[in-house]
Amino acid sequence: MARLIFLSSFVLAANAFIFPQDRTAGLPTVLNIATSPPVPTTGDSEYVAEISEENPLKVLVAGAGVGGLALAKVLSKNPNIDVTVLERTDEFKRFGGPIQLASNALQVLKEMDEEVFDRIMEKFTYTGDKENGIKDGIRTEWYAKFDLASPAEDRNMPYTGVIERPDLQEIGLDSLPEGCVQNGDGVKSYTTDSKTGAVTVEMDSGKTVHGDVLIGADGIWSAVRATMRDEPIRGDGSGASYSGYTVFAGELNYDSPDNGQVGYKVYIGPGQYFVITDIGNGRYQWYAFLARGPGSVSDPKPEGSSKYLQDIFTGWSSEIHDILTVTQEHEIEQRDLYDRPPSVRKAWCDGHVALLGDGIHAMMPNLGQGGCQAIEDAYVISEELGKATSRTQVTDLLKAYQRRRLVRSAAVQGLSRFASDIIIRGFDTPAKIVRKEGEFLPRFENFNYAGIVTRMLQPILPIFFAVQFNFLYDGFRNEFEIDLGAALGFLLIGGFMLLVSAGVVGEAGIAASIGLDALLGAEGFLDF
Repeated sequence: MARLIFLSSFVLAANAFIFPQDRTAGLPTVLNIATSPPVPTTGDSEYVAEISEENPLKVLVAGAGVGGLALAKVLSKNPNIDVTVLERTDEFKRFGGPIQLASNALQVLKEMDEEVFDRIMEKFTYTGDKENGIKDGIRTEWYAKFDLASPAEDRNMPYTGVIERPDLQEIGLDSLPEGCVQNGDGVKSYTTDSKTGAVTVEMDSGKTVHGDVLIGADGIWSAVRATMRDEPIRGDGSGASYSGYTVFAGELNYDSPDNGQVGYKVYIGPGQYFVITDIGNGRYQWYAFLARGPGSVSDPKPEGSSKYLQDIFTGWSSEIHDILTVTQEHEIEQRDLYDRPPSVRKAWCDGHVALLGDGIHAMMPNLGQGGCQAIEDAYVISEELGKATSRTQVTDLLKAYQRRRLVRSAAVQGLSRFASDIIIRGFDTPAKIVRKEGEFLPRFENFNYAGIVTRMLQPILPIFFAVQFNFLYDGFRNEFEIDLGAALGFLLIGGFMLLVSAGVVGEAGIAASIGLDALLGAEGFLDF
């Protein structure tokens, strides 16, 4: 939280100094996409600065993920823009679990294209209209509840919920004109023309593709980013780092006793936590977040992942063990979690090239905002490029995209990491005084420092959640570079949370306990 507050203040001041203020026009009410002719493979056409239907702006999008498809959809309805998506995979297959779309992202999709939004709703499961919150992982008692419904209702926004990722991708692909997505060849690198800004993309196959603009929506291991920053795609120097956490995920048909009543539950306890969420149609997904070193995916689990987790969560809630014991091995996956520190002073753009989504602000999954923030990126890029009447304006318009998105995306990154760090390293089983019939003296359960702090934070968390959701739902249009009201709320409430939790971690110290080291390592803070 400290890094989030400091980061927001720093970026506001830095932006005011570095960039002229930019205010944007209202959002488009409809998504735009027109049929895109094949991208030329040679750059010998005569350069014309003016953009028109006869000479449209040619936009290349690297990657057909959530953000890439959303951007392609909105751009391709603009008659002055031709868009082509360059996707590495040969064909699209149904894979991947559910993805959360929070109210902010749903509202963006609705304003982008009502028809696409309606198709998403047909496959959607609401969680925001149900009970959601944190449970005591040992006692199974509610610890704090999130009110996701009121912030959405107050703004006339759709409730948060989930959709299967393959369904979302299929809807996005079906909404695009034929030929817009080119499969089977991924972006390897690019060069730009120093005079016109035109982009030449080198593909994995060695083929070259030419366009006016390149948007890197190619994920956390982005080749576009690596070229832009002159960095390796993976490993040391890539900008992506191991978060310190591994996650097990299971997806299954499950007859939950609270089906239809509870959306998702986060079970807290010492050193780890567990999440169960309703994903619709009698299916559930669960996550087990553990603090482990990198590479724990390869650790031996001779009796399988389910039994491994049952042993780790020994003594925890029966609700956790009920779902673990019926989960089959083929229904469980494990992956290490990587994220990136906020890109504060390093550019998101290189002339006519810009980054979108995980390539620039990969984040922990705790807030379910990774895909949502990519959709917001797509929305803002479409607004800015939609203003262009000349190719000479593109560089400045992409810089305006960076200014509008930088602080908000960094804040969401910080909140996502804060949620992981405080739950695993700061929370414990809440201290409790227990009185049993027939016993004269009460029993004091878990009256250590962490347990007492966890109990002290209990009445504060609903207020913090309200500030958090108001921030997320108010700012989805990205009209302003920073929300001062939200920053003040985070300062006051987050400051108190840091104060009372400062001694929880002991030798590691408060900085390590909430990932404050990521602030000091934020891109550009120590190397500008």
